[in-house]
Amino acid sequence: MGDANIFKVLSDSQRRDILVMLKEGRMNAGEIAERLGTTPAALSYHLKLLKEADLIMEYKQKNFIYYEINTTVFEELLMWVGQFGGKK
Repeated sequence: MGDANIFKVLSDSQRRDILVMLKEGRMNAGEIAERLGTTPAALSYHLKLLKEADLIMEYKQKNFIYYEINTTVFEELLMWVGQFGGKK
C-alpha cells in the first residue's frame, strides 16, 4: 500500500485510537473491541485496513490473534515527513 493510502487509513479516529492502544503492547481483538466500545464487525474492518497499510502486524497464539504496531512503517513515514522540515 502506498504512502497516500497510509494517510487515508490514518484519517479515521477509531483507527488512530487502535494504534494508540497498541502503543502499550500487544492486544487481541476482544480487548481492543471492549476498550473501543465497538462491534466485532466494525473492528474487523478497521484491523483489515490497518493490516493492509502495514501499520499493524498480527500474531496467532493458541486460540487468539494478537495485534501490535509495525514500528518500521512509522519510522519510514517519519523520515519521509522529516525531509520537509527546515534546514538548521
